[in-house]
Amino acid sequence: MGFFDALKLSRLKEGLARTRESLVGKVQRILASRSSIDDALLDSLEEILLAADVGTATSTRIIGRLKERVKKEKYEDAKELERILRDEIQGLFLNETEDGADPMAVPSGHRPHVIMIVGVNGVGKTTSIGKLAHAFRESGKKVMIAAADTFRAAANEQLEEWARRAGVEIIQQKHGSDPAAVAFDALNAALARGTDIVIIDTAGRLHTKVNLMEELKKIGRVLQKLAPGAPHEVFLVLDASTGQNAVQQAKEFSKSVGVTGLILTKLDGTAKGGVVMSISSELGIPVRFIGVGEQIDDLQPFDRKLFVDALFAR
Repeated sequence: MGFFDALKLSRLKEGLARTRESLVGKVQRILASRSSIDDALLDSLEEILLAADVGTATSTRIIGRLKERVKKEKYEDAKELERILRDEIQGLFLNETEDGADPMAVPSGHRPHVIMIVGVNGVGKTTSIGKLAHAFRESGKKVMIAAADTFRAAANEQLEEWARRAGVEIIQQKHGSDPAAVAFDALNAALARGTDIVIIDTAGRLHTKVNLMEELKKIGRVLQKLAPGAPHEVFLVLDASTGQNAVQQAKEFSKSVGVTGLILTKLDGTAKGGVVMSISSELGIPVRFIGVGEQIDDLQPFDRKLFVDALFAR
């Protein structure tokens, strides 16, 4: 393992400490106390998964796979279940990029690459945009932010500060402006200036309100007038600490705006990190970035192997 992977693993281990204790710590203790594999042990494992907000469907899927493998591969020692559980959890995540590929790479067929950021208020959307912009700039990309959340008081000011910290350009208009017009102006400017990536902030009113979803669709239609296929990606920001409510938000946004990837925030402050598995498994949406701290470089590209290694670290 190289220096930067070791650093990422260390940050992840710190960020996943509460989830590790609520999920893996309990699993490891119960496996250490049993000598053989039986239905009672598997039922106990399922209860632990549910308590860590892995979700009913995903927990049932994991336990079903464990039962299949125990029967087929003739496992008898309870301690062997930890390795199988690691395999099954890692297998829940979509492998968005090839192993060893640059997680910050973007397709070369179009420029700029347009990413629309969606999510309800309070999930950490503004900070995630700032951290994402910083990560792309650090990888050598020319980045622009479009401040299209024009309805929330102080939204522009917060995003302007994050753009300053990230060292990237921001395009904004006055409070109450048409969000689609801001997105259009930003993309127009990015095309003229040879920008590599445009990150578009959007409003985060409650996901159950139809008008928000229609506004997001309108932004998409306006962008396509300048760049067919834009936005090229739609990242949904979710607060991991809300547990299964985050799954419901993901379902609502996916139906309306075609979410292509997830940014999971506040993993460092919750014992409910099991929701990561639930969302990715049930909705078939890849986790692209995870937030494991407050610093500007604490938004990490998601690596499923590194995630599981950190989760099961002793």
